[in-house]
Amino acid sequence: MTNKKSSTALPAGLDRLDLRILALLQADGRITNVRLAETVGLSPTAALARVQRLTDEGYILGYEARLNPIKLGAGMLVFVEVLLDRTTPNVFDAFKAAVQVHPEIMECHMVAGGFDYLLKTRSADMADYRRFAGAVLWQLPGVRETRTYAVMEEVKDSARLHLPGG
Repeated sequence: MTNKKSSTALPAGLDRLDLRILALLQADGRITNVRLAETVGLSPTAALARVQRLTDEGYILGYEARLNPIKLGAGMLVFVEVLLDRTTPNVFDAFKAAVQVHPEIMECHMVAGGFDYLLKTRSADMADYRRFAGAVLWQLPGVRETRTYAVMEEVKDSARLHLPGG
């Protein structure tokens, strides 16, 4: 199925109404089902059924509140390139398991290129990050080298996906 207004194809199994629902929920995860239904022109029962289907099919992963890291003592944002000493399945598995248990590591991405993983971390300040780097980061399994990039200004911070037709 294709979008007639543009050349952007709709994802398989989704129609324009599904995409509108996803866009509304992405913008406001706390929107009531009644308001969602009114906005997209469905009955509350039909809207709820669509939301449940979108959740069951994995289009909606969950809901969460966006918190202010500065007010909560985690204002220092740091990205870290991690180069492993070996790129074998057991080293990858040990590293991936280890990053899961450290809440300071907000994101971990395996990347192609000159290093193996890119981490997004949050700390209170540089002293707190230094403690974290020595006690945790440099002790992670298989870490040979790291490069740290302290963020001076967050220019754009969004988790919203661009949806076809949006």
